Amino acid sequence: MAQLAYVCVGTNDFDRATAFYDALLGEIGGKRLMPTPPGMLYSIGKGPMFMLCRPQDGKAASFGNGTMVAIQVDNKEQVTALHAKALALGGTCEGKPGPRGSFGDFSYFRDLDGNKLAAFFPAG
Repeated sequence: MAQLAYVCVGTNDFDRATAFYDALLGEIGGKRLMPTPPGMLYSIGKGPMFMLCRPQDGKAASFGNGTMVAIQVDNKEQVTALHAKALALGGTCEGKPGPRGSFGDFSYFRDLDGNKLAAFFPAG
């Protein structure tokens, strides 16, 4: 059975980005899984892994308009905590924590390189 294995975001300052993601993902039990030639692979629970990397082509990393990585958390409190942690680490707000229709609770933020992330706890 096919399934999503990992998502990847680029960085232009690997040391600063790994410090950000060590602290951010650590907030929800995430941890470094292993280094890779271009970056670092993180484990986050049972879902897909998260990879932070330097672009393979040697050009500057950039984020895509409409591109986002969403992290499902265990409860509404973690939606708020992950958002607060990202901002405390220098990330920027893209949407305060709270309910989004009948879909559940979400928060949106960008990392230090401008990559957009969401934390969500599904309804029901």
